[in-house]
Amino acid sequence: MQRRAFLKKAGLGAVAGTAAVAAPAIAQSNPQINWKMTSTYGPSLPPLFSTAQMFCDMVKEITDGNFNIRLYPAGELVPGYGVMDAVGNRTVECGQTASYYYYGKDPSFCFDTAVPFGLNVRQMNAWMYEGDGLKLMRELFAPRGIVNFPLGNTGTQMGGWYRKEIKTVEDLKGLKMRTAGFAGEVLSRMGVIPQQIPPGDIYPSLEKGALDAVEFVGPVDDEKLGFQKVAKYYYYPGWWEGSAQVSLYVNDKAYAELPKAYQRVIDVASRAAGSKMVQDYDAHNPEALRRLIAAGAVLKSFPREVMDASFEASSQVYKEFCDKDPGFKKIFDNYMAFRDNIVPWFRVAEGSYDNYLGAALARKK
Repeated sequence: MQRRAFLKKAGLGAVAGTAAVAAPAIAQSNPQINWKMTSTYGPSLPPLFSTAQMFCDMVKEITDGNFNIRLYPAGELVPGYGVMDAVGNRTVECGQTASYYYYGKDPSFCFDTAVPFGLNVRQMNAWMYEGDGLKLMRELFAPRGIVNFPLGNTGTQMGGWYRKEIKTVEDLKGLKMRTAGFAGEVLSRMGVIPQQIPPGDIYPSLEKGALDAVEFVGPVDDEKLGFQKVAKYYYYPGWWEGSAQVSLYVNDKAYAELPKAYQRVIDVASRAAGSKMVQDYDAHNPEALRRLIAAGAVLKSFPREVMDASFEASSQVYKEFCDKDPGFKKIFDNYMAFRDNIVPWFRVAEGSYDNYLGAALARKK
């Protein structure tokens, strides 16, 4: 009851712009609305799917039960990768997904999730909310009939699971690897054969040998999916995902029909639920990684040669896309200017602190 009371007070205060407005005012002045929400994910991936459920629960609680959103896991209403089309054509009113799954529709969608050697989670939040990120993404999604909202972030991801060691760039050649978005484009320049496979189909493909390697998220989700049972080498860092933002898509016509107060509730609830996702991964990845190693996973860092080759290949791909697509270049220039400005600050402050503390703790052992 305390949580419910707090949500009403905090949410409605934000909605109305004054602490004087209480839950009953919303209940009396706004209609009963029922929406459907589909997700790319399901209950087998708790941090991702539970974030969508928390969002739905918060919307209901803040509006005193007047605005109800029913959540459906991947495949129940539409396929996991069908969220963009389903929301755009109003098969459902809203959905949870990662925009880089729609790379084939427009590579620019990747900026809404992750691009190689891009922003970490705090930098991404800063670009979206304090930079031009949300404005540029709203412009990008508008022709698709979608209003987008950030709905959490996984943080920096791992580099994936491999059946064999990766010692040089040559070891990447010919690998059939599950990946998504720009990672596949860049890795293909280095000889990898990228495969985009929905989460539920990854393990069987790896187990049967249809895949040689797979990158998904990080220890929490990877442990749930059991990749360590069929590919023991676990590499880091996932240079293609310095962070990976998950998004809420809302059909623009359905959104426009909402009372202004409900529109504000969507914004408040998506921010709160999204923050919880980051905390979930940060809190539980360390122990999940320890369990994976105890179960036989061999943790390895990508060699410097591979990292350097990846950076160069990324730069080449970016240039090609900028040269042929002015819309892509507009977002790229803004995103990378923000990155180049903010990374030196992180290196001076947090980077130096993290490096020292890590070394000090290692010496202490």
